[in-house]
Amino acid sequence: MKNIFKQGTNLSKPTLLMLHGTGGNETDLLAIAAHIDPEASVLSVRGNVSENGMPRFFKRLSEGIFDMEDLKIRTEELYNFIGQAADEHGFDRTQVVAIGYSNGANIAANLLFTYTGALKGAILHHPMVPNRHTDLPDLANTPVFIAAGTNDPICPAEESIDLEKLLSDAGAEVELHWENFGHQLTMPEVEAAKNWYDKL
Repeated sequence: MKNIFKQGTNLSKPTLLMLHGTGGNETDLLAIAAHIDPEASVLSVRGNVSENGMPRFFKRLSEGIFDMEDLKIRTEELYNFIGQAADEHGFDRTQVVAIGYSNGANIAANLLFTYTGALKGAILHHPMVPNRHTDLPDLANTPVFIAAGTNDPICPAEESIDLEKLLSDAGAEVELHWENFGHQLTMPEVEAAKNWYDKL
């Protein structure tokens, strides 16, 4: 997968896995990674699916309707890629924190829904429930931050509430943060995510 890896200055910090939204690329979230933790290593990945020329991490059938078979394949692809990147760059595979926006947050959420120990933690900006028809693995003590917008036309409020419940029921320690905005990624929610991350 196309990516940018930046070695951090403090190898005891997690590696931040940055996952862009539809139409983005591996450079989009680098500034946010630097803001969240300027000392951490960063692995920023471009999705391998193209929708009318816009990179995504998995296919969808329509707005808000995921191609579930492709989601499964692409989640496995990303999971395996993280392991390969850890071997190549020498970071600790067990210390990866995902930071995803929209489509990127959805595939990060599906990593949590699919694999035990896939992520040390996750910051999910405007995610949806990736799969309502699966049994989640044990996510005990996995910290997850969800940022949601009360006026988000793409990701209704119940998606965030349901995702919080599903993750919490699997043992994750979830914080759901609301902003009075739409689907855009805003600085107030990034600041809230940083405050949450700093307490890990």
